[in-house]
Amino acid sequence: MFIPFFLELKAAKVPVTLREFLSLIEGMEAGIATFDVEAFYFLARTALVKDERHIDRFDRVFQHCFSGLEAVNPMETGEEAVIPEDWLRKLAEKHLTEEEKRLIESLGGFDKLMETLRQRLREQQGRHQGGSKWIGTAGTSPFGAYGYNPEGVRIGQDQSRHRRAVKVWDRREFRDYDDTVELGTRNIKVALKRLRRWVRQGAADELDLSGTIRATAEHGYLDVVTRPERRNAVKLLMFFDIGGSMDDHIRIVEELFSAARGEFRHMEHFYFHNCVYEGLWKDNRRRRVDITRTTEVLRTYGGDYRAIFVGDASMSPYEISHPGGSVEHWNDEAGALWLSRMTAHFPRSIWINPVPEQHWGYTQSIGMVKSLFEGRMFPLTLAGLQDATKQLCADMTAERSL
Repeated sequence: MFIPFFLELKAAKVPVTLREFLSLIEGMEAGIATFDVEAFYFLARTALVKDERHIDRFDRVFQHCFSGLEAVNPMETGEEAVIPEDWLRKLAEKHLTEEEKRLIESLGGFDKLMETLRQRLREQQGRHQGGSKWIGTAGTSPFGAYGYNPEGVRIGQDQSRHRRAVKVWDRREFRDYDDTVELGTRNIKVALKRLRRWVRQGAADELDLSGTIRATAEHGYLDVVTRPERRNAVKLLMFFDIGGSMDDHIRIVEELFSAARGEFRHMEHFYFHNCVYEGLWKDNRRRRVDITRTTEVLRTYGGDYRAIFVGDASMSPYEISHPGGSVEHWNDEAGALWLSRMTAHFPRSIWINPVPEQHWGYTQSIGMVKSLFEGRMFPLTLAGLQDATKQLCADMTAERSL
């Protein structure tokens, strides 16, 4: 029954071998995982995945192959049935109609929200549920989990539900974008080809056929002529928003990332969440311990780099306008200040947004980011990429004329 799973992993370009598959079978025969789907998942991942870069593709195949499996019925095994606590908590979640949601008012500003949270932390003595004031669950309070408020601080909830939180008091894990995604079409690569600027640099180790023919004809003997390899001289920096609302756009952003990897020899990338602040990172699994300071990025990469920021720019306006507005940490300087520093250092910078352009006007933060980039925001569509590359090509033409 595991052969289709093995074949789908190979089709998804996860480099599994027959030896690893046999190790999985041996583990099953030894009883390491019996009727526990989670235990089987970890056993299969340990046996079949040898490089963490392939975990994301493994997870997709596993979900596709085994999403219908259920745990064995405890009544049939004679074991006592235990209802998980999180199931019971879910029963108490607040579910409101759209009309009821519109009746709930926010506290009225980021500073007021933070000051009220400090006051609640000083005063609250116990757990609360279903209320509108204290830090609790399943209510309309601005603070807590599994409830609803138009502007609040999410505390103790595993994932976003309404995407209305101003701050998130949880430890969230993000995955790197996969830069080896097989593209369904070549449209993105074709659009990015506009940014190529060919030069010949380095050692002369490539055969110059026309030069060899000409030199041989002139000298009367075989005269081999070589030349430096032609390379794309454009240097590219890409900054990717990751996690939260960007989960809706993972596939298309991975396609863009993969296409850019294939087109640009000089390319570096960094991740951020919602808005650029004082720190960036290259590996989402180590984003809390392996941080690259944004000032170091500005010192390391010169203004001749083209900078492409990719994100939905959909966040609380406070994350852009206020110190301390970051949804995950307390930032000493506003996000708008950091974005202004980036665009000033990288004057050839653009923002690519996966949200459909006709929806931009409904989100205040999108307008704020677009203004900071002086209108250089483009949708993540074929037409949008063509317009974006035209803009960067115009910058290159102006640069050469100088």
